[in-house]
Amino acid sequence: MPDDRQKKILEILRKTFTMPKWATSAEDSFRRLIVTIISQNTADRNTERAFENLSKKFKITPEALANAKQKEIEQCLRVGGLYRNKGKTIKQVSKTILEKYHGELDPILSMPTEQARKTLMQLKGVGPKTADVVLLFSGNKNVVPVDTHVNRVSKRLGLAPQKGNYEAVRKALQTIYNPTDYMQVHLLLIYHGRKYCKARLPQCPQCPINTLCPSRNLFTQQKTG
Repeated sequence: MPDDRQKKILEILRKTFTMPKWATSAEDSFRRLIVTIISQNTADRNTERAFENLSKKFKITPEALANAKQKEIEQCLRVGGLYRNKGKTIKQVSKTILEKYHGELDPILSMPTEQARKTLMQLKGVGPKTADVVLLFSGNKNVVPVDTHVNRVSKRLGLAPQKGNYEAVRKALQTIYNPTDYMQVHLLLIYHGRKYCKARLPQCPQCPINTLCPSRNLFTQQKTG
């Protein structure tokens, strides 16, 4: 259970940012998987453009992408960076899902959370963050995916160990907050990281939760020093 400070952080972020409408309904699991693979080490805008290119060229199904020419997939992903690796990954993961799971992720998502997570991570190119995103948004599983924003913001706010790895940050957030809040925790920390708690120039004076942040003085001193 969160303490008073942790509760207030979430309450203020809820008032500051609007949750997207799509967050209230489960997303197509394969579509979410492909988007998340494309998003790896890629800016949000370029991810959107790359996925849009792919969607115009191919139907986003395991069968269509497994049978597509890898070079054509790569061409769609050029704007997103690392397009050769991602093109190879998308074709291979599509082929595996088609052949091993009959073109459906539902058999995996119906497994208990940890088993489903482990099974997803056995797919080529699927790491813990990608697996957790699919589990949360498409499988309605109780996990908190940790992207770069979530990692940075949670550590600055003292919600996770400063030197914690992916698993340490994920488990810290899942221990603090209730499972019913996991999606909000994930998205709100991302939104806060994009707008206020930026990597290089955090907007501490404008931050709506600066009085609750143990890192506020550190960044203020760096700016004025």
